[in-house]
Amino acid sequence: MAIVKEERIGGQRLILGDCLEVMPLLDTFDAVVTDPPYNLGDWNNRGSNKKGPFDSDKTQIWDSSISQSHIDLIISKSAKQIIWGGNYLLDFLGRTKQMFVWNKGIRNMHFNDCEIAWCSQFKEASRVFDFSPSSAEKKQHPTQKPVELMTWCIGHLPDTAQTILDPFMGSGTTLVACQKLGRQGTGIELDPDYFDIACKRVDEATRQPDLFVEPVPKPTQEVLL
Repeated sequence: MAIVKEERIGGQRLILGDCLEVMPLLDTFDAVVTDPPYNLGDWNNRGSNKKGPFDSDKTQIWDSSISQSHIDLIISKSAKQIIWGGNYLLDFLGRTKQMFVWNKGIRNMHFNDCEIAWCSQFKEASRVFDFSPSSAEKKQHPTQKPVELMTWCIGHLPDTAQTILDPFMGSGTTLVACQKLGRQGTGIELDPDYFDIACKRVDEATRQPDLFVEPVPKPTQEVLL
């Protein structure tokens, strides 16, 4: 069965399964915002991450899973895409005039000073997001992005892009951002541990609504005279 498990939390749909098997079952979306596996290598054995909470064998398998089939399906499912690590995936994605750059504000450490997202061309120039990740931020996935970054990404999509797909959901950051912005996200995750983490994070986001997002008005019953 392609969909092993499914949860609907807030306005978000979380699916446990292989995205290559699940995506053909889904309708199209307004946009894809995702962070597919790239360049992990021996991530668990480098620098300050040596004692991290991630299984080395799991990250090695996860790192080698991206393929042209994934990219073709992603593009077929949406008119617009924001794909982090796109500089590693140019053989699959091709050239583009638009990139997003996350400037971490930290230099010459063991990790990259910045990360780059490949964008389909939706009539914007390349943009830079300056944000230093907090050392106190609890990382539950080896390539977990800050919620602030994914919120910024989705904010660059047109207002009409209300349905968002993340086929590499990981710990659920894209769907947390969708929940905060009042957009409908669908995430697919292959690993059951990360799926459970994503469910918990999205559930927490529904309990702490963003103050800048107008809540959906509750229906009122009219009094008949």
